[in-house]
Amino acid sequence: MKRRNFISVFAAAGPLAAQEQYKQGPDSFRHEGVPKGSVTKYTWTSKIYSGTVRDYFIYVPAQYKAGTPAPVMVWQDGAGMVREDGAGYKVSVVFDNLIHKGEMPPVIGIFVSPGVLPAANAESMGRYNRSLEYDAVGDVYARFLVEEILPEVAKKYRLSANPDHYAIAGSSSGGIAAFGAAWHRPDKFRRVLSFIGSFVNLRGGQAFPTMILKMEPLPLKVFLQDGSNDNDIYGGSWWIANQDMARSLEWAGYDSKFVTGTEAHNAKHGSAILPDALRWLWKDHQKPIATPVNKSDKHWLNGALVTGRGWERVSSGYRFTEGPAVDKAGTVFFTDIPNNRIHKIDLDGRVSVFKEDSGAANGLMFGPDGRLYACQNGRKRIVAYTMDGREAVIAAEVESNDLCINAKGEIWFTDPNNKRVWFVDAKGNQRIVSENAIERPNGIALSPDQTLLMVADSRGRFVYSFQVQADGSLLHGSAYHRLETWDTNSQSGADGMTVDTEGHLYVATRIGVQICDQPGRVVAMLAKPQAGSLSNVVFGGPDLSTLYVTAGDSVFKRPLLRKGTVSWAVLKPPQPRL
Repeated sequence: MKRRNFISVFAAAGPLAAQEQYKQGPDSFRHEGVPKGSVTKYTWTSKIYSGTVRDYFIYVPAQYKAGTPAPVMVWQDGAGMVREDGAGYKVSVVFDNLIHKGEMPPVIGIFVSPGVLPAANAESMGRYNRSLEYDAVGDVYARFLVEEILPEVAKKYRLSANPDHYAIAGSSSGGIAAFGAAWHRPDKFRRVLSFIGSFVNLRGGQAFPTMILKMEPLPLKVFLQDGSNDNDIYGGSWWIANQDMARSLEWAGYDSKFVTGTEAHNAKHGSAILPDALRWLWKDHQKPIATPVNKSDKHWLNGALVTGRGWERVSSGYRFTEGPAVDKAGTVFFTDIPNNRIHKIDLDGRVSVFKEDSGAANGLMFGPDGRLYACQNGRKRIVAYTMDGREAVIAAEVESNDLCINAKGEIWFTDPNNKRVWFVDAKGNQRIVSENAIERPNGIALSPDQTLLMVADSRGRFVYSFQVQADGSLLHGSAYHRLETWDTNSQSGADGMTVDTEGHLYVATRIGVQICDQPGRVVAMLAKPQAGSLSNVVFGGPDLSTLYVTAGDSVFKRPLLRKGTVSWAVLKPPQPRL
């Protein structure tokens, strides 16, 4: 339902109007002749949520054929959802009826209860993990499902390997948990059903509507339900929060549906519409769920992404990739720190070894003289390589991580362990230009006009901005670019950075490539090409319009409608919109 429609319903009824009556229809009751699926109870002790114990239930439809890959639907608050008595959702009953009529595929249902850490003794209380697991906006709960529960069920039944065949659902905090799991793992869950979802500030859930607007679109199909008399308490208004979610999904182009009513925080409305919600969610389930297309000229990514072109793996099999740098031809070099090598990616995509025994080289950068500069931290120095591999020492007896160079050949580099930023002038004189101002200075980059120096704090959520002085000194430092973080870790993990010709800063972080405008705001995020943190990012290719990222054991690339900058060119970016 479009935003204008659900607002008009609310305005007509009013939050204090008489509540509508919602009754469960025939699909929520048993009928003679409808095959009944089996429900089996199990107990699980988690490693990810250390020490917690929980029940989970597996529903297997009567139509399941052993050996045939089955679609899957995971439900939170499993014990309550699988019950057939009372006024609850009666999910297994609805499953039986809809599967029998061919209105949804024969899914295997996995009903997972929240974990409890058992009490230490008879006189003490256990620890109840429901809010920790469900309301958190990080990826831990998704990992728990993907790494623990699904593999265990797969030992008993053959599950589909197609993420389009995986749905996840829940009510209240279980609803935000369902969306969060799909958001973090669209490679596993792509259909989401949320009743009276708690998208409020219980543990940071109010961030999701904004994240939807900033993150590049994901292949998800989302059903939301809420009522105008839902909770309005210390965490916020559930009714307003669900409107925000629905509007963000609609604006970003997602295949989504929002059904509204007048009920409070209960299952009356949701259980009444559950059959229709499942019909909508599983409709055309054999067709792939498309990645949304946002046609708004207000979406920053519409002026940056190449339609239909996502991340492409360039090369893999390394121990830890870092330090991508681009030469004057657009060729990209990167390091594999533990293996002590620097690699080269030719313009035709061929990868070769440029330098063995690199001294545990980390950050790289080409200078205006055509040499490749490297933070050779294993030997406590900065070095420069000619293209025939000859090495010259630029700075000695220093710890280093990442570096940048200006058109004069002057160098700034970070020393995270000692909380320092160093400067080396064109004659090789070295000195500290920042100390103890940043908790862990990591990535470093110059603005296109080379008058501002940006330094990422990997232990915080800010990238610091300094004004560069004529002698290389840094003044007027400020925690300037504010990065997004999840509640499971307040540290952004900000690492390597690069800039485009318009002055946008691209930062490799735990949650993806975050893109900041000149005033320091995150305007967009590129999803990670694989699980784990990103270490660095650079524009490469002959026209500097291909973005390369180093990510764990691999290097990835994707074309953009933006162009990067290089150390030997000074460019004044356009005036930003403030």
